[in-house]
Amino acid sequence: MKDIYEPQGIEPRWQKTWDEAKVHAASLDDRKPKFYMLEMFPYPSGRIHMGHVRNYSIGDVITRYQWMRGRQVLHPMGWDAFGLPAEEAAIERNLHPASWTYDNIAEMRGQLKRLGFAYDWDRELTTCKPEYYRWEQLAFLRALDRDLVYRKSSLINWSEALGTVLANEQVIEGKDYKLGLPVVQREMVQWFFRTTRFADDLLDGLRELEALWPERVVAEQRARIGRSEGTEVRFPLLRPAGGADHLLVFTTRPDTIYGVTFMSLAAEHPLALRLSEGTGREAEVRAFVERVRNDVDRARSAGDYEKEGLFTGAFCINPLSGDRIPIYIANFVLMDYGTGAVMAVPAHDQRDFEFARKYDLPIKVVIRPAGQRIDPAAMNEAYVEDGVQTASGPFDGLPNREAIRRVTDHLAGKGMGGPAVSYRLRDWCISRQRYWGCPIPVIHCERCGVVPVPETDLPVTLPEDVTFSLKGGAVLAKNETFLRAACPRCGGQGRRESDTFDTFVESSWYQLRYTSPAYAKGIMEPAAAGWMPVDQYVGGIEHAVGHLVYARFFQRLLLKLGLIPASVPAEPFKRLLTQGMVVRETQYTEDEKGLRTWHASDEVKDGISLKNGMPVKIGRLQKMSKSLKNGVDPNEIIGKYGADTARLFMLFASPPEKDLEWKDEGVEGCYRFLLRVWRIVRRASVDLKGVKPYRDDGKDLGGPAMALRRVIHRTICKVTEDIEERYHFNTAIARIMELSNALAAFSPASDTDRSVLREGVEMLVILLAPFAPHISDEMWAGIGDGRLLIRSDWPIWDKAAAAEDIVEIVFQINGKLRARIQMPVGSSAEQVESEALSSPQIQKHIADKQVIKKIFVPDRLLNLVVK
Repeated sequence: MKDIYEPQGIEPRWQKTWDEAKVHAASLDDRKPKFYMLEMFPYPSGRIHMGHVRNYSIGDVITRYQWMRGRQVLHPMGWDAFGLPAEEAAIERNLHPASWTYDNIAEMRGQLKRLGFAYDWDRELTTCKPEYYRWEQLAFLRALDRDLVYRKSSLINWSEALGTVLANEQVIEGKDYKLGLPVVQREMVQWFFRTTRFADDLLDGLRELEALWPERVVAEQRARIGRSEGTEVRFPLLRPAGGADHLLVFTTRPDTIYGVTFMSLAAEHPLALRLSEGTGREAEVRAFVERVRNDVDRARSAGDYEKEGLFTGAFCINPLSGDRIPIYIANFVLMDYGTGAVMAVPAHDQRDFEFARKYDLPIKVVIRPAGQRIDPAAMNEAYVEDGVQTASGPFDGLPNREAIRRVTDHLAGKGMGGPAVSYRLRDWCISRQRYWGCPIPVIHCERCGVVPVPETDLPVTLPEDVTFSLKGGAVLAKNETFLRAACPRCGGQGRRESDTFDTFVESSWYQLRYTSPAYAKGIMEPAAAGWMPVDQYVGGIEHAVGHLVYARFFQRLLLKLGLIPASVPAEPFKRLLTQGMVVRETQYTEDEKGLRTWHASDEVKDGISLKNGMPVKIGRLQKMSKSLKNGVDPNEIIGKYGADTARLFMLFASPPEKDLEWKDEGVEGCYRFLLRVWRIVRRASVDLKGVKPYRDDGKDLGGPAMALRRVIHRTICKVTEDIEERYHFNTAIARIMELSNALAAFSPASDTDRSVLREGVEMLVILLAPFAPHISDEMWAGIGDGRLLIRSDWPIWDKAAAAEDIVEIVFQINGKLRARIQMPVGSSAEQVESEALSSPQIQKHIADKQVIKKIFVPDRLLNLVVK
């Protein structure tokens, strides 16, 4: 080993060694347990950022640890390469999106390799390549044949500036995410996957994920699917409109049906405009509907949102009371729940109550407390408690909960409704009016209608001779060479579909393609099915109800279509970790109008802006971004400190699920730690040359050597638990640091002491390897057994060596076993409780509960009594 630690020389050499030896290549071996490690793949935007470094460092620790545990590990990387940002960036630079995308991929691939991540690069995939997207075109065609894909007119988020449909996630405060210009609602014919057909299955699948996914993600997915059991009611229209003779309502409160005094419709409801036809109110209704529709980000469900409505001029009939009910358009009614039509009962719903008071609409009480009366004129708020029916015809006097069932049965008997289930989940609109996406494989024929492209003609590829405009727009819709195509049925002239897929389609099945990316006969080779599911998935919380719902749906769809082996489980991702953001303080100057100018660190000296000479203020911590100039270039950190330091800081500064605050001094601290480890190992490579590591039972050890050996094996135990059970990499690194301090302070007095020291130094290097692999392999080459560390065995701690220092404590909540915890002898109840509660799986058992008693038996048990 050299005297000085030089990461700039060490790291490229080891990366070359790993690459040439293909040590990270995966092959499914029945003799070894498999482990599929996957991080959400990046969009090739140009350069990786510190958020990427953190995400992939987390995955790499898990990967290297699992290799060392003897598993056969699949850890692939690829590129989410289609999408609107690529097209817009290419237009701005007068480039083709493919050229811009592939240049970015080359740059980012180089950065990832410089960081030394243990990827099987032979499995690299790029979603904009026809050999990838041909298989989702096949899935589309098979789904179309099974009526799991359809086309209909629908209201969508439309950006005139970008010339395309935008997903809800791309609309921020009513404006597009790219230019910040207004987004409006437009009715267009779009393609949809029938995700709602899978709603119950998606909901049921969450049960097996509850213990393995973050509680917040599971809760948000349940809310997104939004299953409700209730009653459908048909309210006949006084005058048919738009081909409809009734309004269909879903309600969970049929017991209040006699109290309906008006009907509330969402502005997006198909009859919202048609109801006013012939009433003389058409213009007024149209203006109101368009205003509400275009308020894309309106918080219509918020309690403090100002409720507005407009009478359509139309009426419906209450099917039980016979009352004539006026129909209003209301800005607080949503189409993403129920039917978009709500029977309004102001006496028993606070939102309806406020609306009725504002527009002077009747209030009818139909539920009252037993033995009491309620005067509608004296009400200050809706009565929402249980009670007995009143003014409810044949149901008077019934407890309202019983009336729910009786009214539902009565409606069913009259053919005016009955039991129903409603979902918040909606079918997935996959149409995008852009060029840089996967073409939708159908042909439109005037004679035959919509005709699928024959499977033998797949893939339908993008034309290269295209003309782009700064205003965007449907490039394919203007390309006659692409559009002209013969109808596969009649042979006549047809036109290709000019829409492309939503890019979430590509990211919904890539986990399957990685298992056999070169397979030419289908999505995945049957023999590769054994890799599934992904054992550990890592990515941002922002995908909780977007990508993660789509991927869960799409894998089920492929199974239903028979396009992947039946042995593949329905759930693609077994365990999920959602890492926090990388944040850094912001710096800015502010002019007399309050306008801020953001500053990078090198634009500030002694608190003064080098740009404008004004005093610089320190802003709050925010996610690193180019616009705020608070980012850090990974290349600079690697160039100055090395990849191992960059990785180590990302893992040490915070638990992975929490936000990480960037601090330059923290990076320097991690670098100094690696220098200290280097010095310890280098000294050992000389002083302990020829010394074998200690392997005896410890009975021959003196006090200092025995104490060091306890530290060694306690560290092995704790680091293993921190990685295996909790993914608390920060505490694992802290324990490795403690071991390094103990080794540096130890002065061997005998050959036996030196063998213990040798054991400790070897364990230090092995335990450090998943976190800082380059320096670890370099040190291991000087003291180890000749193998690469990723091919070495993960150490097993000697329980006897640690027995006097570590005991297993049973942790209970209300007498139920929740965990078994390894703790130092003599740990207090507070220490045991703190250790146990560091696990999110334990925290959920006492969330929002009060601890009223603690029963503690030292070194044996802690029971928390909660209520």
